[in-house]
Amino acid sequence: MAIELNHTIVLARDKTTSSAFLTELFGLPPATPFGPFMAVEAANAVTLDYMDTTEAIVPQHYAFLVGEDDFDRIFGRIRDRGMPYWADPGKTRPGEVNRNDGGRGVYFDDPDGHRLEIITRPYGSGA
Repeated sequence: MAIELNHTIVLARDKTTSSAFLTELFGLPPATPFGPFMAVEAANAVTLDYMDTTEAIVPQHYAFLVGEDDFDRIFGRIRDRGMPYWADPGKTRPGEVNRNDGGRGVYFDDPDGHRLEIITRPYGSGA
C-alpha cells in the first residue's frame, strides 16, 4: 500500500472564519462540517480539518502546489486584499515573488498566523 497524507488538523481561533479564508482565497468549495471540524478538501483528496481552540496557536506551515493559472488567480486575490506576502518563509523579502526551480512562489499568513505558501513547481524539480 502506498502511504499518502489523508488529513491534518489546523488549529484556529474560529474554524469557520479560517476555513472560509482558505476556500475563498483559493477558489475552493466551502468547507464541510465533520464532527468538531470544518474540512477543506484539496484536489488530491487531502483535507485540512480546521478545529477551534482557545489555547495558544503555534503557527504551522502549509504549502500548496498550484498551476500557473491558479497561481495568478490566488496571487491576484492576495494583492486585491492588500495582504502582506513574501518570497521567503523568514519574511525577509516582502512584496516579492520567488522563482525557485523555475516556478513562482509566495508566502502569506492566514488569520491565525499559519504560514501558507503557493508554488508552481515542487522544490527540487530544477529548471
